[in-house]
Amino acid sequence: MREQLEQIKASALREIGACGSLKALDALRVNYLGKKGQLTAILKQMGKLSAEERPAMGQLANDVRKELEEALAARQEALRETELAARLEEERLDVTMPGRAKKTGGLHPLSLVTNDLIDIFQSMGFDVVDGPEVETDHYLFEALNLPKDHPARAMQDTFYLGENLLLRSQTSSAQIRVMEQRKPPIRMVCPGRVFRADEVDATHSPVFHQMEGLVVDKGVTMCDLKGCLEQFVHEIYGPETQVRFRPSFFPFTEPSVEVDITCSECGGKGCRICKGTGWIEILGAGMVHPNVLRGCGIDPEVYSGFAFGVGLDRLAITRSKISDIRLLFENDLRFLEQFN
Repeated sequence: MREQLEQIKASALREIGACGSLKALDALRVNYLGKKGQLTAILKQMGKLSAEERPAMGQLANDVRKELEEALAARQEALRETELAARLEEERLDVTMPGRAKKTGGLHPLSLVTNDLIDIFQSMGFDVVDGPEVETDHYLFEALNLPKDHPARAMQDTFYLGENLLLRSQTSSAQIRVMEQRKPPIRMVCPGRVFRADEVDATHSPVFHQMEGLVVDKGVTMCDLKGCLEQFVHEIYGPETQVRFRPSFFPFTEPSVEVDITCSECGGKGCRICKGTGWIEILGAGMVHPNVLRGCGIDPEVYSGFAFGVGLDRLAITRSKISDIRLLFENDLRFLEQFN
């Protein structure tokens, strides 16, 4: 039995030293030290030995097992280091090579304009509110001083979803909701999408964007409206831009004005963009009509206010000198990448 143990030891150490992979090494461990391995088979013959021989053979068998386990562990560590070195070499990166630039997106020009306006009006103390895109006739027309027989309704080209349900044609409906829910003083703007049955061309779209603003408080006058809008224009277009107020008509404001600015393309000299006038209309505004205040439960004898509505698409076009409103909706990367 001693000779068999010595032979198993020599054979196992030789094969372990020559082993080239962890998988093969595990197979050797099972072959020699497993439950059905060669060393285990020898130990099962211990019962045939005499009582005097068993201690010596048992000690020798344990020494052989210990030596083989140590050899297996040492070879396993060496093979792991070899495989790791090979893997590192295979996956080595050449850090001297130029990197690949990642393409990053940018905000849409409409989002840029909207964010700028929100920043400007928030700096003046305005809250930003939201309203539903599907509105009722009450909030979109009647509460804004447009009864069912009012001729101004024909100017809206509204998308009706039912007798009393429609897509909002202006974000002014949010002003009514705010005045019904809050008591003055009120300072708010509401940006959002609006819908009108317009034919698509270079300056019109059935889907476009507005930002309505409202201020209601004691002692609010037309001077406050002019000061607020002039500050807004100078923030957006620069302090050199001139502002002009023209009398107009809106059912929900009285008096009402159209607000023009000097053309950003020609500086007021006249060009094809401003049709030779030197001015571009950017928004409508006015003092809130007493009927509107009264309908929302606000006493027009105590409070007054002003409102305005800015076309965000037109603002984006004039500020960035975009020639066609359709470019804002076509998702052409060649166009959008200019704003990254």
